[in-house]
This record gives sequence, structure tokens and C-alpha cells, in this order.
Amino acid sequence: MLHMRRTEERQLTVLHLVQPVDGGVARVVTDLVRAQAGYGLRPVVACPPGSPLARGAAKAGAEVHGWHATRAPGPGLAGEVAAARRIVRASRPHVVHAHSAKAGLAGRIAVRGRIPTVFQPHAWSFEAVGGSAAQLALGWERFGARWADRILCVSESERRTGQEAGIAARWSVVHNGIDLDRFRPGDRALRAEARASLPFRQDGDHDAPLVVCVGRLTRQKGQDVLLRAWRRMGAAGARLVLVGDGPDREALEGAAPPGVLFTGACEDVRPWLHAADVLVLPSRWEGMALAPLEAMACGRPVVMTDVNGARESLPPGQEEYCLVPPDDPAALAGALTALLTDRRLREEVSHRVLRHTRSAFDVRRTAGAIAGLYQELAGMSVPMTRKRTER
Repeated sequence: MLHMRRTEERQLTVLHLVQPVDGGVARVVTDLVRAQAGYGLRPVVACPPGSPLARGAAKAGAEVHGWHATRAPGPGLAGEVAAARRIVRASRPHVVHAHSAKAGLAGRIAVRGRIPTVFQPHAWSFEAVGGSAAQLALGWERFGARWADRILCVSESERRTGQEAGIAARWSVVHNGIDLDRFRPGDRALRAEARASLPFRQDGDHDAPLVVCVGRLTRQKGQDVLLRAWRRMGAAGARLVLVGDGPDREALEGAAPPGVLFTGACEDVRPWLHAADVLVLPSRWEGMALAPLEAMACGRPVVMTDVNGARESLPPGQEEYCLVPPDDPAALAGALTALLTDRRLREEVSHRVLRHTRSAFDVRRTAGAIAGLYQELAGMSVPMTRKRTER
């Protein structure tokens, strides 16, 4: 039987059960862990061993448990649930925080409401599939909400999508945040250095307008739409770089016009952001994407699709230049062309999104709000101050 000791006997312990273990979800969890360890909480992360998240979470201060779980539901689900239950017993958390659809499925079945549970969808699973699969995913989310003390959304639009789909839940909304010390504007020298380091074949390519797309190469992120838009633009002397890896890489490389650069997996995207003239993210669905926030915090204008979280990421009045409908190559090509060919517009948008992002999306604010939610659910009072370090 799952149980807890009296809460006042020990630190507030939160177990993050996580799958997937790369991309935006991994960055969100790693940032939360780092902040929670600094606040004096005990963060525990259960995820597939040897993964980027496992390494990053350990470095950020988490106690890491290996949880062998695949990304998609399958015949191994019963074993994954049993393994999650064992980790819960071993770590004895005050709160279980399950991230994304797979961990949300296994974690809620394992705990079934016997420990305060937070489920964070990081974009809804029923948006990612169609037909009967979408109906099954939605049916589970409607049922599984009873085993979540709170469903935590990263944008109001993500919450609204769930509510309008018939999910009856106790909701919280906390916007994604980013590390503003890590993602910050660079001066001209840094931009020149970033451009000089680009792996382009011809010297003149370093001076060409540069569009960068950061994201896992999957249908969700819409790089196929971007490549169709790029063909419409006829390149116009600009360069396009797709930063990231994923299951669609081979198909995307086959469909790409000449000159499009695929970097593969990239541990540090900041040089690409500093080198870029525009960041683009043509997603088909999101909760609230991190890449545009990171780019805007570095002073780069963005073009993104009008999916969940996008409007909430932007300062008022910038939708005309920065938002396009999903799955619309013509609109995407038009927005990119407008920013690439009008330097004054590009600079105005850059200044506005920079100020807005740095004032509204500090990861410390995000982590503090989520820590407050844990306290509420666990009935604890833990000071939200950073631990003193020994000198």
C-alpha cells in the first residue's frame, strides 16, 4: 500500500515521472529540478536511464531513478505501471508530478489518487493523433482526470482546449519560463562570432539572412510545412537551418530544397539563436513552446503558428507579424519574407518581444508558482528561499 510519513518529518519531496526525455519536456523538468533543489525541496526524477533528461536532472540536483518506459503506450504498460509504483514506494514523495501523456497515464494508474498528484500534459495527446486513436486518448484523459489533484497547463489556451474537450478537472495555469541568465541578448561581436562559426560551405553564406527552426524533427513541429513555404520564397538569398533531430529527419532531408542545413541534435542552441535573423516554429500543436521564448529572450523576432500558447507568448500588437495559421505554407512564407526584407520592422519586433519576454517569462517565477502548488496540495509550509552553500 502506498503511504506517506507525517509531512513535517522531512523535506517536501516531489517525484517527477517523465516520458519523453528530450526536447522541451526535458528542459522544463531540468529547470524545475534546479530551482526546486535551490529552494530546499527534494526533487526526484524517474525516467529512462542514460537519457538526456537523466543526465541533466542529476546535474541539476535531482535524485534520479531509472524508469524503463517507452514514449508511446503499448504492451509494456503494465510493467511500466508496476515499476512506477515501486519508485513511488522507494522515494516516498509528498507530491507526484507526471509529465506528458505517457507518464500521465502510467503515473495516475500507479498512484490512483492516493498521493497528491499533478498531471502536466505539455500539449494534449488527443491533438497528436486522429480517428479512433484520438477518441481513445481523449476518453482516457476524461477518465484519468479523477486521479489528478490538479491538471497543470502551461497556457490558458491549453487549459481551454482540455476543458472544451470535456475534461472535468481542477485546473492550474502556470506559463512556461526560461533561464534568462542563459538566454540573453548578445552584442554585435557575439553575433559575428556565432555567424563565423556556422558550418556553411561558402564564405558569402555567413552574411546571408538566416532563418533558424529549433525543434524535434516530427510532424508536431511542422518542419514539412516550413520546407514547402521555403520553396515558395525561392530562398531569396536567405539560408534556412533546422536545428534538432527526430524520426522525420530522413523524410525532411529528402524533401528539402538545396542549401537547407540540418544540424542534427544540438546540446546548446544559443549560437544559432544569436546568429539568426528570424526564428520560425511552424507547429501543428503545442502547450506553450520554449524555442520562441528562448529566441525572444535573446532579442530575436519569431514567426510561429497560432497554436496553444503562441498568443500568450507574444506582447500585444505583434500577432500581425509573428503569427500565422497552422498548415499554411503561403502565410508562413509571407510572414518570413516580410521580416527578412524589412530590417526596420525586424528591429522593432525584436525590441518589443525582448522586453516582453524578459519581464514575463522568468523560469524562477514559474518554479516558485509550481512549488506553491505543491505546498498547497501537500499541506506543507516550506520556506521559498535558496539554500545556503558552504564556503
